[in-house]
Amino acid sequence: MAARADAIAPTCDTSKGESGLLDRFGRVRALTLALAERLSDADATAQSMPDASPAKWHLAHVTWFFETFVLRDHVAGYRPFDASWPFLFNSYYEAEGERIARASRGMLTRPSLDEVRAYRAHVDAAITATWDDLPEAARLLVELGCHHEEQHQELLVTDILHLFAQNPLAPALWPAEPRRPSPAPEPLRWIEGRTGRQEVGHDGKGFAFDCEGPRHTVWLAPHALADRVVTNGEWRAFVEDGGYATASLWLSDGWGWVRENRIEAPLHWRRDEEDGWGRRFGLDGLTAMDPSAPVRHISYYEADAYARWAGARLPTEAEWETAAEGLDPAHGTFLDGPGAIRPLPAAPGAGLRQMFGDVWEWTASAYLAHPGFRAAPGAVGEYNGKFMSGQFVLKGGSCATPRGHARASYRNFFYPHQRWQFTGVRLAKDL
Repeated sequence: MAARADAIAPTCDTSKGESGLLDRFGRVRALTLALAERLSDADATAQSMPDASPAKWHLAHVTWFFETFVLRDHVAGYRPFDASWPFLFNSYYEAEGERIARASRGMLTRPSLDEVRAYRAHVDAAITATWDDLPEAARLLVELGCHHEEQHQELLVTDILHLFAQNPLAPALWPAEPRRPSPAPEPLRWIEGRTGRQEVGHDGKGFAFDCEGPRHTVWLAPHALADRVVTNGEWRAFVEDGGYATASLWLSDGWGWVRENRIEAPLHWRRDEEDGWGRRFGLDGLTAMDPSAPVRHISYYEADAYARWAGARLPTEAEWETAAEGLDPAHGTFLDGPGAIRPLPAAPGAGLRQMFGDVWEWTASAYLAHPGFRAAPGAVGEYNGKFMSGQFVLKGGSCATPRGHARASYRNFFYPHQRWQFTGVRLAKDL
């Protein structure tokens, strides 16, 4: 999901030392393998669209990161597992040379999935064997690499979901869990936000990606945020009211996108002959839609059109971030292990709910540099600043985000038409 999986220039606080980092490295690496355990070699090789990458590529790319920036650059005499693989598994690092085109990653029938697993084992063993001799700079890169791999864990899951959704057999990666009928959601309530002079951006304590800072001043007019995210049932009312056929609700680019792609509903919704849009495809296959659960897999265009239909708007990044400060960023529906993850209905209660986890929340803010931002030097500084064009910020994490990875200042970003991630919407309004 800082942002996308390759946006990885860091800001680190080394005051806590390196204790436990090697254990964290092992846990992160093990979770990635567990998420891919049920995949066949064919599952792990196929690429469903240019925005998605094969599972095998994700497994190898994050390993290439550790091999390149830690072992190659900081371990004397290290020899690469295979000298031809950097061309295959480099992502966007211009400083690291040529690479296979992103849209062609699905052509990599070789190396096999087992060979990629062997590559991972080789690099893991080398990191462990040289750990005591790694300089601080290398250990900071291990920390960065763990956060980078967590981003790819989310992409691994969502890319598999998109791939399986193209299969007419509607296969399930994991079995569906027993579910009780969800109670109807409580009526949406409005929570007044902070106003006047406020501070946003990362404060420099702990890990952050460079695009999250520096901390700076913003001015907020009176506004309110919805106390929860929009549900499937509420979105279905938008669909049935002709939301996707009403040009006045849409931005011009969004209306063109709807017409060109014949968009009628969120991604992975399925028609039911008896109940219309009554089913959805997920990692547990094709199941009945829960009307109380958060709507997901919607684009910025859709989120904006829905907000206009509802008589509201999308929150700005600063409105969302100031509202989320002080809340526990690890509390919510997150990725804790392999399984048929999905966002859950909002729990009863007062105040802001579902701010972290469940679905990434679109904001009305363009993904641009905070005042005073400077990209980090070297290859690892390439992947935030150069993407600050034409994309929008999302906040909060999703059910596919590893627990502990999100924070109030975290900035995910995607183009306005993209919706294969667990993306949803929280409404805002002026007061």
